[in-house]
Amino acid sequence: MSILQGRSGHAVHGFVTCAASLGLALAASAAVASSPTLAECLEGSDFIANAALSRDHGMTRAAFLERLDQDMFAIRAYPAELRWFVKDEDDERFLHSAAQSVFDAPAQPEAHRAAFLRACFERLSD
Repeated sequence: MSILQGRSGHAVHGFVTCAASLGLALAASAAVASSPTLAECLEGSDFIANAALSRDHGMTRAAFLERLDQDMFAIRAYPAELRWFVKDEDDERFLHSAAQSVFDAPAQPEAHRAAFLRACFERLSD
């Protein structure tokens, strides 16, 4: 079972589906951090809110982060321009850190979503 959930709250099944829909990636050769789009910030905030829902439904920090790392590894096969959100190491650290905070500083899903959006919007203006 995947760590992702759609907006309807239903679990998205399958590692490949998870990797493809999430599109998390690390560009091994990227030297400059990419700037996320508004849509990516909104979709990333959905992911972080769903991480909190997963936590609330019993998923452990270790299990969630392990799956996230697996998803990032799997998507690295795709060129950076075809990836969603995590296109370089800075992006990967940003999303991974936000996911960690869901488990390290538990709050309501909407609070995590709002914090992620604030931080992502700051990256938009850089």
